[in-house]
Amino acid sequence: MKVHKYAAFFLLCLLLLSSLLLPDSAAANIAADAQKMDAVLVVDVSNSMKDSDKNKISNEAMKMFIDMLSKNGDKVGMVAYTDQIIREKALMKIGSDDDKNDFKKYIDTLSLGAYTDIAVGVSEAVKILDAGKEADHTPLIILLTDGNNYLNPNSDRTEELSDKELNEAIRQSKAEGYPIYTIGLNADGTLNKTILEKLSGETGGKFFTTTTADDLPRILSEIFANHLKLKVIPITNLTGNGQFQDVTIEIPNSSVMEANISITSGNPIEAKLFSPDGKEVEIPSNDVYYSKSKAYSLIKLIKPKSGNWKVQVKGVQKDKIDINMVFNYDLGLRLEEPAKSNYKKGDMIEILSFLESNGQKVNSPELYQSMNAKLIVSDTASNTKSELSLTNDGKSFHGEFTIPEDKKYELKVVAEDNSFYRETDPFIIDASVMAAASAAPEKEGNKKDFPWVLYVLIGIGVILLLILAFYILALIKKANKGFIGQIVVEIRDENTGEKTTPQYRKLNTFKGKIKLHQLLQLAPEYIETESIILVPGKNDTLTLFNKGDVIIEKAGRAVDASKGITIKKNDRLKAKLNKVNKSISLDYLI
Repeated sequence: MKVHKYAAFFLLCLLLLSSLLLPDSAAANIAADAQKMDAVLVVDVSNSMKDSDKNKISNEAMKMFIDMLSKNGDKVGMVAYTDQIIREKALMKIGSDDDKNDFKKYIDTLSLGAYTDIAVGVSEAVKILDAGKEADHTPLIILLTDGNNYLNPNSDRTEELSDKELNEAIRQSKAEGYPIYTIGLNADGTLNKTILEKLSGETGGKFFTTTTADDLPRILSEIFANHLKLKVIPITNLTGNGQFQDVTIEIPNSSVMEANISITSGNPIEAKLFSPDGKEVEIPSNDVYYSKSKAYSLIKLIKPKSGNWKVQVKGVQKDKIDINMVFNYDLGLRLEEPAKSNYKKGDMIEILSFLESNGQKVNSPELYQSMNAKLIVSDTASNTKSELSLTNDGKSFHGEFTIPEDKKYELKVVAEDNSFYRETDPFIIDASVMAAASAAPEKEGNKKDFPWVLYVLIGIGVILLLILAFYILALIKKANKGFIGQIVVEIRDENTGEKTTPQYRKLNTFKGKIKLHQLLQLAPEYIETESIILVPGKNDTLTLFNKGDVIIEKAGRAVDASKGITIKKNDRLKAKLNKVNKSISLDYLI
C-alpha cells in the first residue's frame, strides 16, 4: 500500500513538473475562453456633477452595465468619491436578478459632496481589485466624471499630491492589467478631456464622452465588447409609429452564452419576443432577463437557441428607436505548438489553430463558416509586424510560415467574424539560438568520455525540482482552499451603546484567505481590520490571525491571535478597535 502511495506522489510531481515546464502560451490557452470579469464602477459625486451630469447619466450608465453582466459569476464593485470616499462596495459576485436589482437600488442612494479629487476614487478602485479579483476573471475599471478636480482649500491636500497619487494608481493599473475606461460627462461643456484620455490611454482602456443618455447603449456595449473581445452589432434604427414593428435577431450558433439586446428611445417602449419556431417567449422568464429605465431597455437572452428570433418593438409616434446587440461567446482560440523547438533561417513551420470550448476542440463547421483568420508575426528585435492569411477548412485554420532570418519571432493567430474576435496567446520561435550554436567553433575539449558528472548533476537537479514541485503544490492547495459557512457581523458604538443591524457575510465566494476589512465592505473607518486575516481550517473551522493592534476577545477575555486562533461553529469573537471607539462582534455559522 505504501508503495502505491509513493508511486502516486512521484507521478503527481512529474505531472506538476511537466506543467511547470510547458511554454507559457500552452498553459495560458487552457483558460483562453474564460469570459468572466471583475469590474469596479467609479463615479464622481461632487457638486459639480449637478451641472456636468444634470440628468444623472452616470447612474443610468452604471445600471446598464450591471444589467449586461452575466449571472454566471461576474463580479462588480463600486466607488463613489468627492475628495474622499463617500460610498463603496467590495467586489460582489452576481448570481441572480435580485443581486443586480439590489446593486441598482444602492446606486440610487448616492448623494453629492462639496469637493473633488479623482486620485481618491481611482486609487480606491485599484485597491478593491487587488483585494477581490479572481485569477480566471478579467479585471477593469469604469470611471464616470467630468474630469475636474476641486480640492478643499482648508485641507493640506495639494494638486501636486493628487497628481502624484493618480500617477501611482495609473502605474499600478498598468502593472496589474487593470484597463481604465473613462466616460466624460459634459452636459455643461466643462469636461477636462486631457486627464481622462491619459487614464484610459496609459492603462489600455478607452475614452468616451457624452452629454445625453442616448449614447449609453453604444458606449457601454463598446466597453463590454472590447473587454471580452466581442463586437457590437448594430441591428436597426426605427422611427416609432405607435404600432409593434418587427426586428429580426439572428443567433448564429449554439456557442452564444448570452445575447444582450439594448433598446434606446426618448420614451418607454413595449417589447415582445418570439423564438425561431415562432412561439412567443415571456419577458421576463427563466431564460430571458429584462430591465428598463428612463434611458434604456435591455433584453438578455441566456443560452438562446440558434436561428432567427423576432423582437417586436412598439414606440411613441415619431420617436427614434436604436437597437444594438452584443453576444457573449463560450469560445476560445488555440494555437497548436509546432512539432520541434529548434529552428533556423529557411525552416518552414506548420501553423494550426482551432476554436475550443472549455478546453475541448469545437467541431462545428457552422462556427467557422463566416470567420477569417491570420497569423501575426512580430520581429521582437525591431518590433516590426507582418501578417499571413490562413486557410479556413471548416474545422481549423492552417498555413505555413517560413523563418526569414536567424532572429527571434513572436507568433499569434487572430480569428474574427462580424460578431466577435479571438486571439491566441503568443508563441515564441527563437532561430537566433541555432544560428549562434552553428557559428561557434568546435573546441577540442568537446570530445570527451561519457559525461557522467553532467548526468549526476542533472539527476540532482531533477530531485530538487521534484521537491520544489511538491512545495509549490502544497502552496497552491492552501491558497485555493475554500471557505464554508457565513460570518454574522455586528458593530457597536462604545460611546453610545448603539448597535448596527446584524449583517450576514457568506464566505463560500472566497478562497485561501480573507481580510476582515473585506467583510466590512472596505469601509475606511475600519481600516484597522486590514490586519485581521481569516483562513480555512480543518474540520469546518476557521483560523484567525491578528497582525495589528486590534484587541481580540473570546468569551470575554483578550486572546493572543498573532500566531492564529481556531474558530469553531457558533463561536463568537469581538474585535475592539483603537482608532475609533467601536467594537465588531463576529459569529461563525455553518
